[in-house]
Amino acid sequence: MQAFRDFALNGALLDFLANGLLGWTWWEMLLLALALTHVTIASVTIYLHRHSAHRALDLHPVAAHFFRFWLWLTTGMTTKAWTAIHRKHHAKCEQAEDPHSPQIYGIRKVLWQGAELYRAEAKNTETLARYGHGTPDDWLERHLYDRRSVWGVSLMLVIDVLLFGLPGLAVWALQMVWIPFWAAGVINGLGHYWGYRNFEAQDASTNVSPWGLVIGGEELHNNHHTYPTSARFSVKPYEFDIGWVYISALQRLGLAKVKKTPPRLAWGEVRPVADAQTLEAVIAHRYELLARYARQMQRVFRQQTGEAEAGTPAASP
Repeated sequence: MQAFRDFALNGALLDFLANGLLGWTWWEMLLLALALTHVTIASVTIYLHRHSAHRALDLHPVAAHFFRFWLWLTTGMTTKAWTAIHRKHHAKCEQAEDPHSPQIYGIRKVLWQGAELYRAEAKNTETLARYGHGTPDDWLERHLYDRRSVWGVSLMLVIDVLLFGLPGLAVWALQMVWIPFWAAGVINGLGHYWGYRNFEAQDASTNVSPWGLVIGGEELHNNHHTYPTSARFSVKPYEFDIGWVYISALQRLGLAKVKKTPPRLAWGEVRPVADAQTLEAVIAHRYELLARYARQMQRVFRQQTGEAEAGTPAASP
């Protein structure tokens, strides 16, 4: 009888290790893992990036604390460290003090070791003191989210194993590498190395893709560096920022308030003399105007070059 009980107990244990509490198939676990990583991406782009680092929108305390808690569970990153490092990146972009520029460190290092660069800069107390102002400093931040940052990812590991058994280790591993690769690697790396540029910002920022789906809209990195305090990253009709979709939904629910978006260019009547209003409009839309001017000059250059080549006598054999 005891042997039967032991056999049943061992069988139950093996079943739990294989399937966890939910007993889901591998594709169900994969879909959930991708959904959870997308929540983490949304937390980074909405809370850490657009809200905390750039003050492009205000968040209701309920929404802000959900994002803080979720990031503690899935990344172990603190609001102050992330905010400070990102603000320093904008202040010192493509310079020696930039924490993660591929123009300084090389694309391979930033792409594959971006998380290590982040952790190294997070230990820089001068960076945190100078650029980390205006971030949460309540009891939870001081005694849990900051001091016990490892507890969050450890708790996430326990939850994943309980729900999925040993396959939960793979779910947890995917969650742990998602931000280090896509945000610290791809955006900080490729976003300053490869892609297209709508604007000639004073750095090497590029738009990795016109459709910001995988990384929450962060793909539109050149747009962001041009208008860093904008809550919306898309500026062209063909561009899509899924992070803006989430922000718009939060605003309709009363959980967010957008403070700034890119200026909309509108043409008026031609004035014989530039007045103060004209000057204000030029300053507000300077990036768009310069981009249009550059495109026109390129067209004129190509046209004149083609005409010059067509009018050149053929060379003698």
